[in-house]
Amino acid sequence: MAYIVGRCLLQEILDHKDMEQIELANKLNVKPPQINKYVKDKQGMSYQVAYNVAQILNCNMEDLYEWIEVGEHE
Repeated sequence: MAYIVGRCLLQEILDHKDMEQIELANKLNVKPPQINKYVKDKQGMSYQVAYNVAQILNCNMEDLYEWIEVGEHE
């Protein structure tokens, strides 16, 4: 089974955790507009950023994005 990355779910996770984008930006030591780029799907997170975001939000990296099944590859 193969998947492609769909939309970013970061804002939904932040809402669930009662955390603002600016708070996450401060914890990552980045500027708030950078977080907004991820939320608006204007830029994907690097593996390193996704790992750090997942650690801060106490979730799995896979939870940060929607995953769309595209079929099977053998």
